[in-house]
Amino acid sequence: MEQLEIDWKYSTLLQAADNELQIKYIIKDIFRLNGLDVTFMAKPIEGVSGNGKHTHIGVAAKLKDGRTVNLFTPKDIKSHFLTPIGFGAMMGILKNYEIMNPFIASTNDALNRLKPGFEAPVCIVTSLGHSIENPSRNRTVLLGLVREEEDPLSTRFELRSPNPKSNTYLVLATAYLTMLDGIKAVLRAKKTSPELERALSKEYGEEVFYLEKDRAYRSEENVYEAFTQEERNKYFGIPPATVWESVSAFEKYPDKLKVLMQDGVFTDLILSSYKQAIIDLWAMELHNRIIPNTMEFVRECKKCHDDHDCTDMDLLNWSKIQNLRKYLGQDKIDKKSLLTRIKNALDDGDYETASKLQKEMQEKVELLVQIYTDYKNNLL
Repeated sequence: MEQLEIDWKYSTLLQAADNELQIKYIIKDIFRLNGLDVTFMAKPIEGVSGNGKHTHIGVAAKLKDGRTVNLFTPKDIKSHFLTPIGFGAMMGILKNYEIMNPFIASTNDALNRLKPGFEAPVCIVTSLGHSIENPSRNRTVLLGLVREEEDPLSTRFELRSPNPKSNTYLVLATAYLTMLDGIKAVLRAKKTSPELERALSKEYGEEVFYLEKDRAYRSEENVYEAFTQEERNKYFGIPPATVWESVSAFEKYPDKLKVLMQDGVFTDLILSSYKQAIIDLWAMELHNRIIPNTMEFVRECKKCHDDHDCTDMDLLNWSKIQNLRKYLGQDKIDKKSLLTRIKNALDDGDYETASKLQKEMQEKVELLVQIYTDYKNNLL
């Protein structure tokens, strides 16, 4: 259950994405040569940390004299975190991340990983460092700043939400389009690095240029320990719990969606086709795999106690289990089970209802697992 980390050298956007595909083929071949197989799932085992694909993003320029300059690294690296271009790029991702997310967390598997408790990012928040001299390396944020005084070319962002099945071509395309939006905004505003650091560090409810008033964007603390879930939702936004909620950002944030359509990079046809493709995949997997697997688990939660040799706690737990089993999987003439209602909503194309019921199903199954585990552990 240890992490196996694979890194490869930076390159251009297209080459970096190509390299990832080659690396996946090499990994598969090596595993199979040794009689093993490999999965690139984001969350193959519930309750165990999943597989991330942290994507490092930077911007550099090649000068006419042959030198390469990192556009995120300030001239005085001991006085500032980033250049105005760097701050603008970071702000662009944070402000517009809702319309990036459908290209990053586009499957049930991806969203299973993005949950509190496993250092997987849930909140749209960044970390710069406790101070210029003291980096925080906060592993609970969405976007982290990586920098080294000794290596000015290394300054970059670490986007922590992608997983091994995220389409890197789309991740990078959307990231750089949103970065460009932020860069343009700060250059037009002619803001300095100190001014931009203060803006990025704004409090909830504070008005600054470009960023949203009712949001906070920076935390150097573990966001799961420093904030309650209600506070996280308030300060950083409510994260999508289903693929339908994720892709609904296209309609919910039309102004942000325009950022992806700059210079015709994404068009209405591309966006609508992509949306339909991931909705179809989500609905098919939910209908044909997740619901049947859930029903199988419901049937496996069987009575294990002897009515003449049990405690009142066993009877109480079993009563709770039976109620959950019936609610999840047993139809009545006048009332359908939760699983049947999800299937019916999917068959009718009522994805809003199916999404809400999927969230309820996940909550009920988690509760069933907890109570059934307690029930079996109490039996002699």
